Amino acid sequence: MANNLSSPIPEKTIERLSEYRRTLLKCHAGGITHIFSHVLAGMHGITAVQVRRDLMLIGFSSDTKKGYDVKVLIDFIDGILYSEQPMSVAVIGMGHLGQAVTRYFNDKGLKLRITAAFDIDEEKVGRRIDGVPCYHINEFEKQVEELDISIVIVSLPTSVASSLVLPIINAGIKGVLNFTSAPLNFPQGIVVENYDITTLLEKVAYFVKVADN
Repeated sequence: MANNLSSPIPEKTIERLSEYRRTLLKCHAGGITHIFSHVLAGMHGITAVQVRRDLMLIGFSSDTKKGYDVKVLIDFIDGILYSEQPMSVAVIGMGHLGQAVTRYFNDKGLKLRITAAFDIDEEKVGRRIDGVPCYHINEFEKQVEELDISIVIVSLPTSVASSLVLPIINAGIKGVLNFTSAPLNFPQGIVVENYDITTLLEKVAYFVKVADN
């Protein structure tokens, strides 16, 4: 189900829609056919008003007497989050983090699939890791074109991550999820999400400290 909106949806709303979708998938798998906004809200620690606002923003309406139809809402959110054509994702750097990310994503029923991995370790290159073929980084641009990869997840050591910026640009990658501790800067037109685990953990530690005082 495709949904065309006249303006971009706020980043925080997109994040919540992704979270709603995962919850709804679990509900659907458990045989739940309808869900009320206050129930969905309670599962995410937010208000029912927030849930209704998010769904109104994307143009979703439903029979509030029965609650939201879980399957219909999943399909509607899919139309918001995903393109009609499936997107292929690659992981650059197949250390412990890269392998954990691959295992996690390809086991979550997402409409994004990690279809390739890249590394320089000869013990990994040429193998399938968690079902994903691992290529040498020298083949990056070639494989991106052949496999129609549009998004990459960078899980390299911070010291070498910046060296991938130019190859990523040259390969025509449209989106980057960066798991290194150094922000990667790309020209306008490439969507980048810098996910610094250290900073997030320190933020949590700070608020724990504040709560204990």
